[in-house]
Amino acid sequence: MTMLTGLMSRVHRHMPAPARALPFVLAVEAMRRSGWLEPPAALNGHTFRLTVEDIGLEVRFRCVDGRFAPGPFDGSASDLTLRAKVADYLRLISGDADTDTLFFQRRLSISGDTELGLEVKYWLDAAPRPTWVGPFAARLSVLFPAPATAS
Repeated sequence: MTMLTGLMSRVHRHMPAPARALPFVLAVEAMRRSGWLEPPAALNGHTFRLTVEDIGLEVRFRCVDGRFAPGPFDGSASDLTLRAKVADYLRLISGDADTDTLFFQRRLSISGDTELGLEVKYWLDAAPRPTWVGPFAARLSVLFPAPATAS
C-alpha cells in the first residue's frame, strides 16, 4: 500500500456512504450526458456496488430511467458487485484491458446477478472512449501503480 492509498483508505472509512458515492455518480452521469457511456436498458432499475479494494472505497449506485443515481444506502443487497484495485479499474477505463482479461487474471471480481453481470461486461467492453481517456487514465495510474507480479 502506498502512502496515497493508505491516506485515501483512512479518509473513505470516515466518510458517509452518500459522500463516497457522489463524485463517482456525478462523473458517470456526466459521461452518460456526453454520449459516451450510455447504459443499456438492461441496467435500468438495478443497483450496483463498486468496490476499490486498495483504497477501501465502496460506492453504491443505481440506474434509474437510463440515468445514474447514488444509493440506495439502506443496507439492501446490490444486484451486482464489481471489485478490483485502482490500477485495474484504470486499465479497464482506458481500454488497456477488457473485463474478461481482468476477470480471468483474478484482478476483477464480479458477483451477484450473472445475467446482469454479462450485460455490464458487454457494455463496458463495447463503450466508445474519447481519445483523451487513455492518456488521462495513464497519468492517474502513476499515482496507483499495480503491484509487481512474481515471475
